[in-house]
Amino acid sequence: MKLVIITKSTFFVEEDKILTALFEEGMDNLHLYKPGSSPMYAERLLSLLSDDYYKKITVHDHYYLKTEYGLGGIHIDNPEDELPEGYKGNFSRTCNTIEQLKAAKKKSRYVFLDHVFNGITQPELKAAFTTEELKAASRHGLIDKHVYALGGVTLDNIRQCRDLGFGGVVVRGDLWNRFDIHNETDYKELIAHFGKLRKAAG
Repeated sequence: MKLVIITKSTFFVEEDKILTALFEEGMDNLHLYKPGSSPMYAERLLSLLSDDYYKKITVHDHYYLKTEYGLGGIHIDNPEDELPEGYKGNFSRTCNTIEQLKAAKKKSRYVFLDHVFNGITQPELKAAFTTEELKAASRHGLIDKHVYALGGVTLDNIRQCRDLGFGGVVVRGDLWNRFDIHNETDYKELIAHFGKLRKAAG
């Protein structure tokens, strides 16, 4: 299974160092997701990373960064949104319902299915599907290797995602909760947890 890491939604001081350490540990798919932020901060973060890693980064906003930095692709968060006019290159998108998967999978490199489990970063976001609904979607070929589970994914439920037929998992809260951006500078626990996630995803 593929393992996708999404950045914290806010920028912070040690971020470039932690991302570099994660890349060195084998992270090969990072989604740069900073909703509502100025592109200037994204440019600064990218400039602090080795350009060797740019092809492993997908942007959720400020799509011009993809071309400017030679990034791996763009991600469309709103299922209703079209691709930017004239865009050529890799893209992925988020779906909020099982019904949206069929059309989205045809064109996207891969698709996130959101709200698979109860949210970690946003606990008020509850799972949108029962296990039976997910199993049925898998049986009907709607969930397959091109669909990645998003929302509440932790080390403890990665195996369940595999059993449900997901081709990948998308992790945010379960990783970033291991580091307090306001009070800590030691991120060894976060890096160690990434190693466990990577092993579990296999």
